[in-house]
Amino acid sequence: MTVELDRFFAPAGIAVVGASRSPEKLGYVLLDNLQRARYQGRLYPVNPNAERILGLECFANVSALPEPPDLAILTVPARAVLQVVDECGNAGIRAVLIITAGFRETGAAGAGTEQELLALARRHGIRIIGPNSVGIINTEIGMNATFAETAPFQYEIGMFSQSGALATAILDWARSIGLGFSKFASLGNMVDLTDVDVLDYLGGDPATKMIVGYLEGITEGRRLMDVARRITPAKPVIVVKVGVTESGVRAASSHTGALATRDAVVDAAFRQAGIIRAATMDELFDYALAFAYAPLPAGPRVAVVTNAGGPGVMACDAIERARLVVAELSGQTTQVLRARLPQAAAIANPIDLLGDSGADRYQAVLEVVCSDPSVDAVIAMLTPQRVTEPERTARVISYMAREQQKPLLGVFMGGGAVSRAREMLDEARVPVYPYPERAVRALAALTRYGAYRRDIA
Repeated sequence: MTVELDRFFAPAGIAVVGASRSPEKLGYVLLDNLQRARYQGRLYPVNPNAERILGLECFANVSALPEPPDLAILTVPARAVLQVVDECGNAGIRAVLIITAGFRETGAAGAGTEQELLALARRHGIRIIGPNSVGIINTEIGMNATFAETAPFQYEIGMFSQSGALATAILDWARSIGLGFSKFASLGNMVDLTDVDVLDYLGGDPATKMIVGYLEGITEGRRLMDVARRITPAKPVIVVKVGVTESGVRAASSHTGALATRDAVVDAAFRQAGIIRAATMDELFDYALAFAYAPLPAGPRVAVVTNAGGPGVMACDAIERARLVVAELSGQTTQVLRARLPQAAAIANPIDLLGDSGADRYQAVLEVVCSDPSVDAVIAMLTPQRVTEPERTARVISYMAREQQKPLLGVFMGGGAVSRAREMLDEARVPVYPYPERAVRALAALTRYGAYRRDIA
């Protein structure tokens, strides 16, 4: 399987069948994205009505190519897909990415055509991603074989998705905060290669340290668990599984033809396999930040440092709801805090620094709280008040996050007054959230995964 998927993720050459001279056509966008990303392999546009596209020599059909490339990307109309796949097989091409939609997701007739496609691929020994795919990405080799508007930065997160449009939104969100990906795959209808195949591949990929996924249906439940059990002891796997209500199941079926799976069964299976399940896209984003940037906590005890009492109460409520523990600070920590803070400050957890707290006060408190052996993780919260120093405080939190091995998450509540500070924390690779509940949920996921790793060690 590794060799077969290497043809998709690390091809030495790519044919774009259906390449176009029109910028509004997918065949143009795909070829343009590959060039913009500085793909390091050979590119072969295939179009019988053009001599050159984007400066590249064009070929009339697949059989006219000078050599069989590792990968063919199809953007031709659905009615032409079977013929082109047959041509690819005869030309010796063994990996085909089908961007074209109009198959199982359209109903019975499309499902029948899809089965013909699979039979044809099997006859030629071809593996397929798609149809109805947005494409695939490998940032290591500059391969953006998608029609997404945004190309990701290179980082250590691998991603697979059954929804192409949702995946492009994730790519755009990640780029906006400087988060990147190693590899990305939009799976489409999964007529051949599935989410489990890609998960297995990413699990063995040295460039991928964390895996995130979006699923509308589960087709290989037993195999998914077996593969995940091999991966999750070394790499976190975070998955959004949707289509859990009656309406959601119907919508998923009409979108990619996904099959329904009982939600309780999914929850139980994911827990057994060590998969972290996110309930919403917000949670997927929030978890990805925490897992990408923060170390695993040694336990569930959380300290909250805040410049406002109300948000501190909100954080404590969220901590208990998430089955974490509001840490009981050591006597030594309490003594130091009493000496460093104004008399009106609250030195019990949550630690309220008061509204006139500047960055220096945050640093004085975080130094002692982060070193307290009775604290496993810290949430540093800030609300913009008249004398608040959001940007200086962000620098303090960034420094503290680098200097110790406990998770330190930021919560900067507000709008324009804290927007630059949040950007600074993003740039420093510190997880930062707009509300305490979101930070706590992400920390709870991080804590559960840490406990899972310790249990199976």
